[in-house]
Formats: sequence, structure tokens, C-alpha cells
Amino acid sequence: MEKRNTTSDFLLLGLFRYTRVHLFLFTGVLTITISSLLGNALMILLIHRDHKLHTPMYFLLSQLSLMDMMLVCTIVPKMAAGFLTGKKSISPAGCGLQIFVSLTLGGGESFLLAAMSYDRYVAVCHPLRYPVLMSWQLCLRMTAGSWFLGAADGLMQAAATLSFPYCSAHEINHFFCEAPMLVRLACADTSVFENFMYICCVLMLLVPFSLILTSYSLILAAVLHMRSTEARQKAFTTCSSHLAVVGLFYGAAIFIYMRPKSYRSANHDKIVSAFYTIVTPALNPLIYSLRNNEVKGALRKWVGKWADLKPQSHSSKLLNVKYT
Repeated sequence: MEKRNTTSDFLLLGLFRYTRVHLFLFTGVLTITISSLLGNALMILLIHRDHKLHTPMYFLLSQLSLMDMMLVCTIVPKMAAGFLTGKKSISPAGCGLQIFVSLTLGGGESFLLAAMSYDRYVAVCHPLRYPVLMSWQLCLRMTAGSWFLGAADGLMQAAATLSFPYCSAHEINHFFCEAPMLVRLACADTSVFENFMYICCVLMLLVPFSLILTSYSLILAAVLHMRSTEARQKAFTTCSSHLAVVGLFYGAAIFIYMRPKSYRSANHDKIVSAFYTIVTPALNPLIYSLRNNEVKGALRKWVGKWADLKPQSHSSKLLNVKYT
């Protein structure tokens, strides 16, 4: 098989074709992307501005929103530019950057969700000891650890993926550079790396997932022993949003990275990848805001301040005109 220079550009075939239906779908993706960026930016702003939300739980939530925004900005602009201009090539450096950033954010979000589940476990099972068991120092360490572990995984896989020689058929049947898709084009034996990549995925997904399951098993046991219906309802409301996000994230990630090679389909991979890189980041702020009274209260408070400022500024202008 003919080999090619690894410095040549790759060609991303993209998610859409140039038909009316796909143009409609592309418009929908852009709408979801803008909604995702606005929703996550608003979530970060509310958490930063409202002192009632300055707690470890909401700090972790702000990091989740930051990761979602970065993931969308890494994937969608290149995809949109390729569809609109027809220039679908991407350099090896750009491809490596996409692999690194997407895996950093995916791995980091996996461990961040585990940290959030521990936070919910302490809040439900040990509320009186919450300031001690979930201190700011521990919260910052867990956040930094999530970013570091994700970056380490992303750096190793991006460097290893781009070290292979690639064949003349350098078309990537995807809308962004993803390590499993790129490895299929290599003109070398990649079995060792594929096994290594599979082990990394198991560690980056199943270890945090097992911690999440442990936390919620303990939470469930504690809730079942609660006599107060109101306390049960409050615990359920507190945890349901996080469980919904966990289900969306891990369902898509396990489908993409942990299926046997013989069961993989390029079209299915693209659809699921679009779901967890575009749709899920848009759903996360909605899930947390719609079921969280504190976030809704902060939003009403912020909107109220803006509503109060407008009449004041208008009346001050009228006074200035009157006395001049």
C-alpha cells in the first residue's frame, strides 16, 4: 500500500452533504451551537455574579459549562467553515489540536462529573459536615486533577496518533479529527496502540463512572431511610439534574470509544459524536437551570437588575434634557 508524507493535510468529509435537507440540518446545528454558547456563558456569568452560588457545587458546574463551551468552539467552527467554503482540508497540527482538546475536555468532564457526584453525596448524606468534607481546597484539587488527567490522556493519544505514517487515502469520514477514525487510515500495525487507547478509555470512563455509581448508591440508601417526604423530594431534585447529565455524557462516550471494532459504523459514529459534542453541551445548562431553584432565582435577580437600570437611565436622560 502506498504511503504518504505525514505532513500532508487530511480531508474531513464532514457531517452534511449539499442538499436541501442537509442545509436545514446544518442551520439547526448552528442554532443549537449558538444556544449552547449563550446558555453556558450565562451559567458561568450567573455563578460568578451571584454570591449565593459561590459554593463548591456551582463552581464545579461552572467548570462543566466552560468545558462544554471549549468543546463546541473546537469542533463546530471548522465544520461550519468546511461546509460553507468547501475547503475541508485540515493540517496535521490542526488535526492533532482537535484530538488533544476534545480528549482533554472529554476526559476532564468525566472526572469532573465524578467530583460532582461526590459533592452531592456529601450534601445528602453528611450535610452538617459538608464544609469539612467538601472544602474549597478539595474542590480546587479535584478540578485541577480533572483538567490534568484529561490533558495527559489527550496529549498521549494525539502524539501517538500523528506518529503513524498515513496512506494515500487520507480522507477522514468524520466532521472533526477523532483518534479512532484517524487510526483507520494508518499504513502501519496499530493494534498495540488501539489496545492502549482502549485501556485509556476504560480508565478515563469506567473509573469515574464507578465512583459515580458508588456515590449514588450511598445516596439512594440514605434517601430510603429518610422519613420526611419533603427531604426525599429535595434530595431527588438535587441529584436528578446531575444524573441526567451523567446519562447523556457516558451513554455517548461509551458508544463511541468502548464498542468492539467489528460493530463500528462511520455514520453511527458521526451521529453520536454530533450528539455529545454539539447537542449535549446545549442541554446541560437547560437541565441544571430548569430543575434548580437557586439558578432560576439568580437569573430572575439578574434580569430584574437590568430591567431596573433601563427606566432609570431613560428618566435620567429626560431630567438632563429638562434642566438644559
